[in-house]
Amino acid sequence: MTETAIADHGLIGDLQTAALVTTDGSVDWFCCPRFDSPSVFGALLDDERGGRFRIRPAGPHTTSQAYYPDTAVLITRFSGPDGIGEVVDFMPPRGTRPAANHRIARLVRCVRGRIAFEVLVAPRFDYGRRPHQAMLAGSGAVFVAREMSLVLHAVREPGDEHLADARVEDGDVRARLELAAGQVRGLVLETDATEPPREIRLAEFTELFDSTVSWWRAWLARSTYRGRWREMVGRSAITLKLLTYAPSGGLVAAPTLGLPEEIGGERNWDYRYTWVRDASFSVSALLALGFTEEAACFGGWLGDRIREGLPLSGDPGGGSAGQHWGAAGPLSVLYRVDGSVDLQEESLAHWSGYRGSRPVRIGNDAAGQLQLDIYGEALDSVFTADRAGFGIPHRGWTALRAALDWLGEHWDQPEEGIWETRGDRKCFTYGRLMSWVAFDRGIRLASTHGRPAPVEDWTWQRDSIYDQVLNRGWHRTRHAFVQHYTGDELDAALLRMPRTGFLPPRDPLWLSTLDAIGADLVTDSLVHRYDPAAAPDGLAGSEGTFSLCSFAYVDALARAGRLEQARAAFEKMLTYANHVGLYAEEISAFGEQLGNFPQAFTHLALIDAAVTLDAALG
Repeated sequence: MTETAIADHGLIGDLQTAALVTTDGSVDWFCCPRFDSPSVFGALLDDERGGRFRIRPAGPHTTSQAYYPDTAVLITRFSGPDGIGEVVDFMPPRGTRPAANHRIARLVRCVRGRIAFEVLVAPRFDYGRRPHQAMLAGSGAVFVAREMSLVLHAVREPGDEHLADARVEDGDVRARLELAAGQVRGLVLETDATEPPREIRLAEFTELFDSTVSWWRAWLARSTYRGRWREMVGRSAITLKLLTYAPSGGLVAAPTLGLPEEIGGERNWDYRYTWVRDASFSVSALLALGFTEEAACFGGWLGDRIREGLPLSGDPGGGSAGQHWGAAGPLSVLYRVDGSVDLQEESLAHWSGYRGSRPVRIGNDAAGQLQLDIYGEALDSVFTADRAGFGIPHRGWTALRAALDWLGEHWDQPEEGIWETRGDRKCFTYGRLMSWVAFDRGIRLASTHGRPAPVEDWTWQRDSIYDQVLNRGWHRTRHAFVQHYTGDELDAALLRMPRTGFLPPRDPLWLSTLDAIGADLVTDSLVHRYDPAAAPDGLAGSEGTFSLCSFAYVDALARAGRLEQARAAFEKMLTYANHVGLYAEEISAFGEQLGNFPQAFTHLALIDAAVTLDAALG
């Protein structure tokens, strides 16, 4: 059973996959060759059977961890009675072509005194289900598991003394590395290597480090954000970039799976995929920071998903494309990073789970749910990109038109909703709200560009939704918009209502809803997305507060003119970040980070809240 806290990790990556590094120098999560591939190191979810790549001092020590400024290069420092040392971890960025070859580079340095490092390389291929062989070879080691292999290269000068004493034990490589002040060594773990283990000279490693640092600093320098919270906004931007699969432009919700929303509970999901909702939110956040290229890449990804259901020729304008779509319509809720939808959910019965939280699921059955809000989020992202100067090609417009025609026939039905409930379908108010957004943005795009569209029908649909939400989503006793039409429970998803333009942010109906959410779902700055006890979602147990909603609360307060309250809530939320500025999905009642980590949704919402609050404060 693992004891390392979720928050006790930093993230490194190469824009096709990523690794988590603990404050004690262990890579305990790494999937390869993509975010959604099987794990090679998975001690995060099973300390005994998951596998890890650890470098740490042999004796007693304390640790600290930080990012090299404005980069995704992670430094873990160790202080002991005899000396101070550090491990510098990074992954050189890969290009936009899918690659099987990835490198985890780890520089080991003694800063003061003397320090003995223990090295353990213990891969467990395919979530620990596939056996492997390990052997020392030349200046490193090789691990082979059928069609997959790892090569471990040593970093040192040819004339340097061999300071490491390495051996193979039960398929693992162990070594002891004793360094004095100023001495530097390192290891590079390479997947799908084209050459056997070799000595990597320090100059070559330094060049790799420098080029990685330069890449990240050049990328972040493109940010146009000059507000009050540049450090946290910059770290969130880097995190979002780390979670983007460069070959497709898709943004994964998180690089992990199975991290619990409740310790010991069953709410343990696989988030290593691209949700239409999360990635759509990224467009406005990235454009607000000046990252137009990333927003355009996701726009291309989204367009590809919508167009996939269209006929190859002819005019699918009216509803003819519908015959190519399933019951959930032209968009799936989520996709693999390459756009495929093979996401069947299963459990890893042989893994113990994070602190005993089981089942450990891979795949995600939410892909087959009906979640109507995704159409509003998708159309809003297209509308935002259009206002930023991106054009909509003819085939893209045809696809959007067909999607809206489908929505016109299907918006008025029960669904699973934004929170992916696994109970009965309901008429969720947020789903109706975002359906209104979809038609509203479609009408505006058609009018602005003179594109062919059944604007009268879309207008009727939009206005019908508006009237329905006001008549059935508004609860006269609660004086608030509620989660669904047949109950009086509140839902923090509706905190996005003022961002959509459905109601002005200071409309009395909205301010009353904001007050109700504040009274029922908010504790200090922390916001529950809903109350599972009052609004059953088909799952046992409870969960922590949802950090996306906590930052959305800040955004809503700022738009409502409650600036002092908004700023206080925002500053408090910043204190819940981990030691390197990262957030998981949720925060427990005791301040512990819960859920998959780091979560794109949370960092997107942080950026949105910072930009809105900056503008409101002036």
